[in-house]
Amino acid sequence: MFEHRIDEELSLKMIDHRDAEELFELSDRSRDHIKTWLPWIHFTKEVEDTRNYIKMSLRRYAENNGLTVCILFKGNIAGVIDFHEIDEKNRVTSIGYWMGSDYKGKGLLTRSCRVLFDYAFETLGMNRIEIRAASENKKSRGVPERLGFKQEGIIRQAARLYDEYTDHVVYGMLKEDWVKKEVVT
Repeated sequence: MFEHRIDEELSLKMIDHRDAEELFELSDRSRDHIKTWLPWIHFTKEVEDTRNYIKMSLRRYAENNGLTVCILFKGNIAGVIDFHEIDEKNRVTSIGYWMGSDYKGKGLLTRSCRVLFDYAFETLGMNRIEIRAASENKKSRGVPERLGFKQEGIIRQAARLYDEYTDHVVYGMLKEDWVKKEVVT
């Protein structure tokens, strides 16, 4: 089971069935914050919905096709980072993430992503990590920008949020660029 301590307050752990209630409570408290960009929140109405999400995440992990990690701050779940797919043949993965509203603006997500990207490149053997964010979602776009990802393009009308389409900005990081960046910083 994946678990990693970043510092005294921050750690990462692979999602587990025992996280269902705490994760649901976090998403429920953060509903107004999350719903702007992530419409899945409307389908998360009770703990059982979160249990089903965890079940799906663990199944993807067992099939070597994903990894869902909880961000723990002072022992409490603060957010989630998810490798959506792990393409072993092409050594490519894409990620998504969200933070609870109580934990925004503390740098927890950026610090957590940095550790997970090291893990993806060094342990999982990935060559490329991709992040997509809605063009208007400045907070989400800030994570790859702070970590030195290259903006590779814009996918027009990539997703339908409520009654409108939104563009996605695509960011990418290659292993060779990540290694160079880590040596310099």
